Amino acid sequence: MAKTIQVRVDDNVKDSADSLFMSLGLDTSTAIRMFLAEALKAGGIPFAMTNGENGDTAIRDAIAYRNAGGKFHSASEFKARMKSAIKECADVRA
Repeated sequence: MAKTIQVRVDDNVKDSADSLFMSLGLDTSTAIRMFLAEALKAGGIPFAMTNGENGDTAIRDAIAYRNAGGKFHSASEFKARMKSAIKECADVRA
């Protein structure tokens, strides 16, 4: 039995991804299934998460915190921490 995954993304990201995958002969659903299969094979994210300037430090810290048994006490705490990490990465890249 197949399950459905729903993800909200910015319209521009979705349109650009659709165009990219179409140029590769794929639809977005197939590309996402490929990503999930590769993540399972790799036992993690199947590509390096780096921008060359250690801008992903906050994300790595959050992952290390969680892997060390740290708990997020609410969904809002988790979201706030991840939004902060993503913003930090964006600021470094800018």
